[in-house]
Amino acid sequence: MILPQEFPEVATQVATIFAPHKTSHTPLPTVVPDIPVVYHQTSSEVGHRALWVVCVLMGLSSLAFYIMAFRVPVQKRLFHVITALITTFAFLSYYAMATGDGITTHSYVSGRSKHGAVTEIVERDVYWARYVDWSLTTPLLLLDLSLLAGLNGASILVTVVSDVIMILTGLFAALSKQESQGWGWYAFACIAYLNIVYQVGYKGRHAVSTRDTKTRTFFGAISLFTLLLWTAYPIVWGIADGSRRVNVDGEIIAYAILDILAKAVFGFWLLVAHDNMARTTPSINGFWSHGISHEGALRVGDDGD
Repeated sequence: MILPQEFPEVATQVATIFAPHKTSHTPLPTVVPDIPVVYHQTSSEVGHRALWVVCVLMGLSSLAFYIMAFRVPVQKRLFHVITALITTFAFLSYYAMATGDGITTHSYVSGRSKHGAVTEIVERDVYWARYVDWSLTTPLLLLDLSLLAGLNGASILVTVVSDVIMILTGLFAALSKQESQGWGWYAFACIAYLNIVYQVGYKGRHAVSTRDTKTRTFFGAISLFTLLLWTAYPIVWGIADGSRRVNVDGEIIAYAILDILAKAVFGFWLLVAHDNMARTTPSINGFWSHGISHEGALRVGDDGD
């Protein structure tokens, strides 16, 4: 039983029990993560129009080459067919790039803080259709030069395989996650290209030395023209896809000029000269001209001995 005079003491005890605890008002440290800034490197209307211009030029060149092929006997159409296929593949590739179907985006880190955190990311357009084009057209172009020079089959195989390696390693370099790895793939591509120069420039000149004067002179001129143009491709890659010092529009225009010279101009030069040298150019008969002969073929189902 609590006496009336004890009420103040009891009230004080109850208030002490239920009094709120004191809390510290010192603010807690907060960590705000750095959100990387993303930059997009893509083509503008200038680059887009350049793609369409080259697409049309490659299509017209292909049409002209097919017409030129039908004007000569089938025995002498080998160079025409190969050259027409080169610009046909290029036409399809540029159509894919112009319509946006042959493009992918490659992201890479372009800036880090002093603590190693990523602060800048660049997303750059990579035209993978261009590498598909090169993997098909450049072996055919080398086949034109090899047949013109008279290279043996072993040298032609080594040249074509080196070319495919060069194109594939170039694609791997363009899509590489690390810059150091990209330059490593680029080095492999350059080594493969040096072998192409050796096969065409050295062995090709040695093989063509047994041909007539017109063929030797023509091969020397067109092979030098081709190798000089091809040397410009890795330079463009190094300042565009490699170091990324050139924007996407500049990359498109540079490759467009090189492709027109290396494919369309090369094709017209080769076929016009080939037609002028028709009398000295050997004819190809056999399967190329007449298909599979049925003489002496085994017929399935014959009952005769």
